[in-house]
Amino acid sequence: QVQLVESGGGLVQPGGSLRLSCAASGIAFSIYRMGWYRQDPGKLRDLVAAISGGGVTNYSESVKGRFTISRDNAKNTVYLQMNSLKPEDTAVYYCNANSRYLNYNYWGQGTQVTVSS
Repeated sequence: QVQLVESGGGLVQPGGSLRLSCAASGIAFSIYRMGWYRQDPGKLRDLVAAISGGGVTNYSESVKGRFTISRDNAKNTVYLQMNSLKPEDTAVYYCNANSRYLNYNYWGQGTQVTVSS
């Protein structure tokens, strides 16, 4: 059974920080590209950040310089450090695991991040 379990979401004031975690099981974690996406009701699910098995990263322009994605292959976990949070960052954040070689794509259940004073 493949599972991606997100944690770390919550309510934070503008300018604050949160660290999201996604623990993966049931996959060969090190060969998967891992990503964080976010979505609000009525909107498309958008890429926030992604990291390859080798550590190459990509970021949405809206979060570049504020968010950092990282991974710990020994722990089968990917992280998203979110600093200088803005109300526009409010969304459900989803963890994604993708293997182009295996043609597999998996999603976590999502964790709510709310940025409000």
